[in-house]
Amino acid sequence: MAAVQTQYRLGSGPARSTTARRPLMVKRPTVVVDVFLAAGAIAAAVVGVVMVYTATRGILIQTGTSPTHYMKRQALFVILGIVAMVVVGLFDYRKLETFGMAIYGLSIFVLVVAMVPHVGSHTIGSARWFNVGPIQIQPSEFAVLGLVIAVATYCSRRPEGLTWRDLVKVLILGAVPIGLVMIQPDLGTGIIMSVVLLVMLAVAGLPTRILVLLLLGAAGVVAVVLGAGLLHHYQILRITSFLHQSTKHPTGTLANAVYNLQQSKDAIGAGGLFGTGLTHGTYTNLGYVPEQQTDFIFTAVAEQLGFVGAVGVLALLGFVAWRMLRVGQLSRDDFGRLICVGVFTFIAFSTFQNAGMTMGIMPITGIPLPFISYGGTAVIAFFTGVGLVLSVYARRGG
Repeated sequence: MAAVQTQYRLGSGPARSTTARRPLMVKRPTVVVDVFLAAGAIAAAVVGVVMVYTATRGILIQTGTSPTHYMKRQALFVILGIVAMVVVGLFDYRKLETFGMAIYGLSIFVLVVAMVPHVGSHTIGSARWFNVGPIQIQPSEFAVLGLVIAVATYCSRRPEGLTWRDLVKVLILGAVPIGLVMIQPDLGTGIIMSVVLLVMLAVAGLPTRILVLLLLGAAGVVAVVLGAGLLHHYQILRITSFLHQSTKHPTGTLANAVYNLQQSKDAIGAGGLFGTGLTHGTYTNLGYVPEQQTDFIFTAVAEQLGFVGAVGVLALLGFVAWRMLRVGQLSRDDFGRLICVGVFTFIAFSTFQNAGMTMGIMPITGIPLPFISYGGTAVIAFFTGVGLVLSVYARRGG
């Protein structure tokens, strides 16, 4: 309350003063944490731990291994991810603009080193991991965030808009990590990077006609890559298998790809409306679906929790993505806004692509379901992305 002095007279005597009080406008403290965003991400990760357990326990029991082996590892990854989210959230994101290109350069360096023989881990023709003790680190997941920061840095320094020269520079900026990831090969992450780049350019103010030209150019590049045989045969079959679902008698590698997709769809259909219940899914318990704890984790969700549970999980991930867009709207600068948009695209497109490929409406790529699929690097990378958005939210007031 603020004191206000007023004067009044009694009869003909001198004026006297008295003190009245009136309300003083008090500025309400700014909330520095988007609790809904952080809680949504953690809730999704908890669901992921449960789903990883149910997707692996049957096979582990058959092999005589502890049924909680993968669950414990996933729980550890989630804890490390939450720590990363908190640390990044406390850091002022605006300082990243100063050394955004250095982060980009570091991500490029690590991608190159991962492909060096006897340094990176080479498995089944792929060179995209580092072995750190019992943990495998896949740097391409963090390279997505490196690209987001680099593009946000470049575009935010040009508030008047991007010229053709700027556009060429940004495309080169994106082409280097995308090319390295494709060489590894990691087709799924390469696709994500491409989508993230296009969406960030659109938000940065690139005209629609130029975006259309970029999409047509991207389609042309894909056609050239497929026609020139730059991808392995099994990769092409995985990508195109959803187009051959009606083939009655597929043969060779195509038969295997179509079979895997059919098993995935059967597992989803077996869940019905309310699911078979946790640990009671036939397809899940007997390991009928390939890579169910990683690429096809959504089938474990749909079979055991049914249509209702699957929609609930997708709604939870959609809520997390929506909060990121909301934070982007509240951001006071273009740098923060572009970071939020980049991380939003990273998580939203990964969700759409992963769920879509298990249902046969999208190409099969190795894209994990955010916070749900088994894998330390992916979980930590997604939580780090959430931390970046939380940092933007905490400093939205200037």
